[in-house]
Amino acid sequence: MVAPPGGSPGPGQRGGSRTAGPGPGLRLWQRTEAARAALRRRYWATVPARLRLLRAATVLLTAGLVTLLLVAGLAALGTWSSVADRDAPRTTSAADLNLALNDMDAQAANILLSSGDAGKGRLQTPYTKAVGFYGDARREIGHDLRTLAVAAQGSKADENTVESLTDDFAEYQELIGRALENDGHHGGKPAALADYRRATDLLRTQLLPAASNLVSSNDAAFEVEYSSARSTLSAQLTAGLALGVLLLAVLGVLQWYLARSFRRILNPGVLAATVCTLLAVILGSEMLSASADHLRVARHDAFDSVVALSRARAIAYDANADESRYLLDPERRDQYEASFLAKSQELYGLKGATLSTYDSELATTWKAYRADHRDLRFTGEFRRELDNITFPGERTAAEKTVDTYAVYQRDDRKIRALLTAGKEREAVEFCMDWQPGTSNAHFEAWMAALDKVTAINQSHYASNVSAGRAAVNDLLPWAGSALLAAMALTVLGARPRLVEFR
Repeated sequence: MVAPPGGSPGPGQRGGSRTAGPGPGLRLWQRTEAARAALRRRYWATVPARLRLLRAATVLLTAGLVTLLLVAGLAALGTWSSVADRDAPRTTSAADLNLALNDMDAQAANILLSSGDAGKGRLQTPYTKAVGFYGDARREIGHDLRTLAVAAQGSKADENTVESLTDDFAEYQELIGRALENDGHHGGKPAALADYRRATDLLRTQLLPAASNLVSSNDAAFEVEYSSARSTLSAQLTAGLALGVLLLAVLGVLQWYLARSFRRILNPGVLAATVCTLLAVILGSEMLSASADHLRVARHDAFDSVVALSRARAIAYDANADESRYLLDPERRDQYEASFLAKSQELYGLKGATLSTYDSELATTWKAYRADHRDLRFTGEFRRELDNITFPGERTAAEKTVDTYAVYQRDDRKIRALLTAGKEREAVEFCMDWQPGTSNAHFEAWMAALDKVTAINQSHYASNVSAGRAAVNDLLPWAGSALLAAMALTVLGARPRLVEFR
């Protein structure tokens, strides 16, 4: 057999040894690496790619900070609207209802006590004032019930409470109306007193507990809203500062890269963007921190005192009514005397004190407090207020309230002493008259002092609500505008350098 010319392989060598090409795995890896290299060249490996990446990061961070501040600002405004238009009004309406119920019952007792026998022997001035105050209290209750009915929508428990209050109040009015009608008849005092007893029992067992529960539930709902809002503001402030610092860092890197790559000291556009961003971070942080601070002052420094003082006023009216009930109803005098002492303890609590020792212990503990404000040997609503002194003039007004309260307490002992001495007519006149030096005149002075403290706290509550809203309305537009300007300046500052590579 002749070999193939040129050394060509024979038939037996066909399909023999051959260099193998790359496998599928190797080809995939090569394509991936090629794609990565292309991405690096496009997005990072070249100068324009790095500039575009830094510009995009700046724009995205700026947009994120704008969005955060906008959301935070709108949420803060929503919180202020809830506080001013819902949470606080429904709490104060419940407190006002509690006060008006006590006042209405007190004035009903005063009418019966001063009316005489079908007008004979009537104490004209006390009777006329009691009739007027009774009508005012009844109208106030109607208004408060309507307000609370609207505020209770969405809370089944509160809706049921307000509905029950409305029904019970209708029954209470019917009983009082019957008592006043019977009192207008000659010899009708016993029947009138029986109806009044039923009415005041309904008040004590049904109306007042329900009204007090509304105060507590609405105040608790306000506290939940406050805590949630404060927590959200704190989180937003932290997030805003973090985003702001990151944005400033990226702008710093962009400025450094431009200076390094193009042999220039500063890029005016990026420098201006950095200044705008810094201004926006400062304004945004101030907006959020100011909102949180104003919310704290409005809620705890001011409104907590408003609630405590509103409770104190309602208790005061109920205690004053107990004096009238004590004179009106001989069969229940022990009950009303104990009730008066219990309410006194709620206002200015003295452990173990009785009516015979209360005045001296009040004088001793109050003198100790005036000498050293850390010497607090008493409890109650007055203590709650004195523990929360915050605003100019508040301490002086609060101390004046306790001073006038002490005078009123001494009047109560005089009323009981006159009655014990058999001078019932004198006791009634001293209790109900409005002449200077009488119990009602001193009670009015006490309420005026209490109202002054309340007004101080209400004023600061309102001013902090207004300032909280203003902080958002005034600072948010400037912060947002500064960030939008920073975004535009960053794009404009980088644009001339990118054009050089086209």
